[in-house]
Amino acid sequence: MKILNNIETTKQEVEIIKKNNQTIALVPTMGYLHEGHKSLIKEAKKIGDIVVISIFVNPLQFGENEDLDKYPKDFERDKNIAFELGVDYIFYPEEEEMYNNFKTFVEVRDLSQKMCGKTRPIHFTGVATVVLKLFNIIKPDYAVFGMKDAQQVRIIEKMVYDLNIDVEIIRGEIIRESDGLAYSSRNKYLSQNERKDAIALKEGLNYGKSLIQNGEKDVEKIKKSIIDFILEKFSIKSIDYISIVNFETLEEEDFVYTEVLLAGAIYIGTTRLIDNLLIKI
Repeated sequence: MKILNNIETTKQEVEIIKKNNQTIALVPTMGYLHEGHKSLIKEAKKIGDIVVISIFVNPLQFGENEDLDKYPKDFERDKNIAFELGVDYIFYPEEEEMYNNFKTFVEVRDLSQKMCGKTRPIHFTGVATVVLKLFNIIKPDYAVFGMKDAQQVRIIEKMVYDLNIDVEIIRGEIIRESDGLAYSSRNKYLSQNERKDAIALKEGLNYGKSLIQNGEKDVEKIKKSIIDFILEKFSIKSIDYISIVNFETLEEEDFVYTEVLLAGAIYIGTTRLIDNLLIKI
C-alpha cells in the first residue's frame, strides 16, 4: 500500500495504472474510518482492480461555528485499517496541496439548497468542489459513496451527469450499529447518555415508514407525526429538519406516490446527526 501526499505524484501513479489497463475504484473519506467506510472499501474491491481511498478533512464544506477544528483524526489507525482491507493507495494531501491560492468552486444548484443545505448553505458546494478535484486527480472508473449521506450522493450523481464525467457512481448501503444508529465519525462526540438518545432519528424515520406502508399519503401529516414521536420519546436538543422528497429531484411533494427519500437531521447535545430511509411504494 502506498501513501500519496502530492497531486503530481498521484497523477503519475494513475497514469501507470491506466497504461496497465487496470480500473480504479475510489472511496472518498474524511478519515476516522468506521464500519460504514469499511463496507464501501469492500464494495470498491469487488469492482475495481485498484482501490484508492482519499483521507482529507475538507475545510470548504464546513461553515462558521461547525466542527472543523475538532473533527476526529487518527491517520495511523486509518492506515492500519486500510492496509488490512487491501487498499492499494491512500491519497492523503495537506490543505495547501489541495487549495493553494484557490478561487474556483462547483455548485450543483437547487439540489444543494434543500434539506441539509437549508442550514448548511456552503456545505455541498464544498463537497462538489473537492469531489471534482478528486475525480480529476485520481481519474477513477468507479467512485463509491455511502447512502447515509443520500443528498450528497444525488448531488454527486447530478454533477457527474451534467459535466459528462467518466466515472460510475456506486451507492453503498447504510451500515448500522446493533441498535440501528448509522455509523458516523461524529458518533465519537456523543456522551454515554447522549448515545442512548442518538437512535431518535432512526426510530422516528421507522415510524414514518410504517405510516406510509399503512396507507398514509399526506406528507405534512407524516412529517408532523414523526416530529411528535421523536420529541415525545427522546430527550434531544432540536430537530433540524424532517423531509419526504422524490429522491431523483429532492423535491418535496404534497402526497407520497412513488419512491421517496425519508430523511432528517437532529441535534443530540451539540452533535448533528443525519439519517434516511429510501422507501419504494
